[in-house]
Amino acid sequence: MNYANMSENELKNLKAELLKEYEEYKALSLKLDMSRGKPGAEQLNLSADMLKCVLTPEECCSENGVDCRNYGVLDGIPECKRLFADVLEVSPANIIVGGASSLNLMYDYLNQCMFLGVGGCEPWSKQGKVKFICNVPGYDRHFAITEFFGVEMISVEMQKDGPDVEKIAELVRDPMVKGMFCVPKYSNPDGVTYSDEKVRALAALKPAAKDFRVIWDNAYVIHDLTDDPDKLLNIFEACREYGTEDYFVEFTSTSKITFPGAGVSAIAASDKNIAEIKKRLNFQTISYDKLNQLRHAKYLKNIDGLRAHMKKHAAVIAPKFKIVLDTLEREIAPASIGEWGKAKGGYFISYNTTVGSAKRVGELCKEAGLVLTTVGATYPYGKDPDDKNIRIAPTYPSDSELSKAMELFCLCAKLAAVEALL
Repeated sequence: MNYANMSENELKNLKAELLKEYEEYKALSLKLDMSRGKPGAEQLNLSADMLKCVLTPEECCSENGVDCRNYGVLDGIPECKRLFADVLEVSPANIIVGGASSLNLMYDYLNQCMFLGVGGCEPWSKQGKVKFICNVPGYDRHFAITEFFGVEMISVEMQKDGPDVEKIAELVRDPMVKGMFCVPKYSNPDGVTYSDEKVRALAALKPAAKDFRVIWDNAYVIHDLTDDPDKLLNIFEACREYGTEDYFVEFTSTSKITFPGAGVSAIAASDKNIAEIKKRLNFQTISYDKLNQLRHAKYLKNIDGLRAHMKKHAAVIAPKFKIVLDTLEREIAPASIGEWGKAKGGYFISYNTTVGSAKRVGELCKEAGLVLTTVGATYPYGKDPDDKNIRIAPTYPSDSELSKAMELFCLCAKLAAVEALL
């Protein structure tokens, strides 16, 4: 029954029933974790054979004869560059292969913007109070980096097919607006893939700042869960029509493909941006871990091998997403106390409570032994203005743990909704 249609007495009776069930859950002393988008053990095991790929000294050379055990090759071995180039649909010449974390590459790039400047412009730190557009709800670590550098964050709401591009077009008229974070495919946490129209509109932006940069975090570019996945327009192809390639710097990694703590990452960018980044890398490092690059290239082989590998991931993850969605449909939909998306890929499900209830849901879950992503973290400064968004991360728990976690989550959502109505 729709909770909004219930009388006060009916709500009070329902609250008593829910509290009784809640106390029974608390008595179980559960320890359940849906706080981060971490691959589960079954997913990690999918890449176990990769650890056997580089065994003998003769196998330690890349295809161009470089000994991967030694110094050198700043931007990555050719076979690994080619693999990322095929994934991101760019030329290998426009790829730099990095270490395990694309987040580290993003941090480093913003650090360059802040203290060295980009595109021949003065460093951001010397220009005054610079600003960054943050599409919301969004990725908490993007916000953390931006806040760390003291950059003012401006929230722009996500729509069903991507960010509000009209609002963004207005904001970039301000020369102190220096860039924007985007997760363009299966966005974190909404699971939205930007439509072709939105991608083209972003490519057509006319920012007042010549050193405007979009962090195009394509983390889930190949993380499809269905046989009819979303398609994302290549941002650099869209930019060619407007001559705006320099405004976009793309990032991705194998963190949720092979091993999150021992993967490889990559930057894709225009010729000018690649040259600028490589010049600075010469002062930072002699090379990233080429043996790890070689292991990945040998194991995944090519784009077809990578797609086949990701189908194995989908076989593990898709049932977890189904558990979440089926439980929400069964427990929450009849009460009309929440909304959620049904993404075709990625790692998260975005759940919106009734306005003003999200923190209470988080508190109830924590008290009963279920850890969620910190409520509010999907907005800059950890402040969700409507206190409604919760990111559900279903991949790490086992199926049985996830089922129990979602039953508890729904119970807490019901209890918080009743409390709000009373």
